[in-house]
Amino acid sequence: MSELTLLVTYTAKPGMRETFLRCLAARGIPEMIRAEAGCLQYDYYLSIERADEILLLERWASAEAQAAHLGQPHMAALREIKERYVEATALRKPGEVD
Repeated sequence: MSELTLLVTYTAKPGMRETFLRCLAARGIPEMIRAEAGCLQYDYYLSIERADEILLLERWASAEAQAAHLGQPHMAALREIKERYVEATALRKPGEVD
């Protein structure tokens, strides 16, 4: 098994970036994800040039650990929050071109 790194770019609905992140934090979702087996890193970064953009850097011990992560109960809550505040999501691996 090899480590898996994912770069997820969220484009929040106009003016909703901070609200999205506050909702995640209020529910404790990032901390729950970081506590999952196989999670090596789960961090959000904000663009200073694009006010509605968020980069999520995820590192997992394996693709299997990341797949198990997607089935966790708190991921349903994250998807619900995303539906309200996120306009688009793009996923790529490091080295892939947009």
